Amino acid sequence: MGGGAVRELAGLAAGLSGWSAALAAAAVPQWRQSSYAGDAIITAVGLHEGLWMSCAAQSTGQVQCRLHDSLLALDAHIQTSRALMVIALLLGFFGIIVSVVGMKCTKVGEDDPVTKSRIAVAGGVLFILSGLCTLSAVSLYATQVTYEFFRESAVPINARYEFGSALFIGWGAAGLTLLGGSLLCCSCPTEERQGQQYYRQTQPSTGREYV
Repeated sequence: MGGGAVRELAGLAAGLSGWSAALAAAAVPQWRQSSYAGDAIITAVGLHEGLWMSCAAQSTGQVQCRLHDSLLALDAHIQTSRALMVIALLLGFFGIIVSVVGMKCTKVGEDDPVTKSRIAVAGGVLFILSGLCTLSAVSLYATQVTYEFFRESAVPINARYEFGSALFIGWGAAGLTLLGGSLLCCSCPTEERQGQQYYRQTQPSTGREYV
């Protein structure tokens, strides 16, 4: 297995891992959680909110979740983050399929190595777009949480929200997806490789003409 095939395998593994992490981040409700900063208080309920539902965790271990009632009544940043995460997951899904078809170590698709390399690059581009959408969704949500935490408000600081674990998972997912897409884009065939392939294809026929 050549270096190009290993690089493609590494890119697909990173992209697949990033896509899986993005799927997990989009599904869990820990995009923001109740803050314990400020004055020390004893609370029996921990609040968590995500893109699709909000949850309340009791000190006894019982968790109650409720789906967001209305799509149009949601804040703009939640609707935008939802849309970006759905687009990111769709782009990543198609990126996985296209990358598998274009990899050198698979027998799927065209036998022409140049064509397969171009297909792998297309999969890498899809991964990069998916990573950018994930990064935008998570960063937009984090920006809104930060703004609401530090703005002047009558709400005490220990009753506000701060970053949830899903945001950090999302940032990690975006990094892995971007890394995988970049590695796959390195499979782009150069003109030199195309010239070498053309030379090898024409060399036997030239030899037969001289004989």
